[in-house]
Amino acid sequence: MTDDSNLIRLEAIAKVYGEGDTIVRALDQIDLVVNRGEYCSIMGASGSGKSTAMNIIGCLDRPTAGNYYLDQVAVAELNKDELATIRNRKIGFVFQQFHLLAQMSALENVMLPMVYADVSPQERKARAEEALVKVGLGDRLGNKPNQLSGGQQQRVAIARAMVNQPLLLLADEPTGALDSQTTKEILRIFQELHQSGITVVMVTHEPEVAKTTNRIIWFKDGKIVYPRLTPDEMLQVAFSGAN
Repeated sequence: MTDDSNLIRLEAIAKVYGEGDTIVRALDQIDLVVNRGEYCSIMGASGSGKSTAMNIIGCLDRPTAGNYYLDQVAVAELNKDELATIRNRKIGFVFQQFHLLAQMSALENVMLPMVYADVSPQERKARAEEALVKVGLGDRLGNKPNQLSGGQQQRVAIARAMVNQPLLLLADEPTGALDSQTTKEILRIFQELHQSGITVVMVTHEPEVAKTTNRIIWFKDGKIVYPRLTPDEMLQVAFSGAN
């Protein structure tokens, strides 16, 4: 049973690698609900399952067992083409390493997702320009990635993630390659996106980053041990060595 307020619903999701004595349960029967408009972070030690969960939520991987509903759609039942459409239309991705195409300008990188969404060339350009202005790069439209700082490249990546107006923004260690001042600037952009009504889910290992979100989901050994921590509660857990 789904609920209209739910954007993400995972039910008894398992992800298993190997078999017999070599079996690894990357996710072990996890349940998770994220409502529309939430701003969440996923935390946990290396190997806790947080990145595996992110890949399943982002329709980049399939669970071994369980049900996943994204915007009321039973994702596990979709074929590869349908999954690609879901990723393009409903999810924006921001990664630690930016993944910009070196031969393309900032504007061209941001326009790219709209090619696969059948947006007209004129609208692609207008929307990409608008997105880059929103992240403070209106004067860098023609710059290629090697002409931009790390923070500017991440801003381009955020603009690219948002240009198709997705329901969900997934960010995987989005500040991991940035200095502290640039991290603050990028987190401010995420906060503004959340305030505009977008659902944001961020994977991070940094308590100082996680505390800027409204809800922290803590993974350990393939399970969710704390499904709904406040920033203050998360800091207590993080610094108690519970991870």
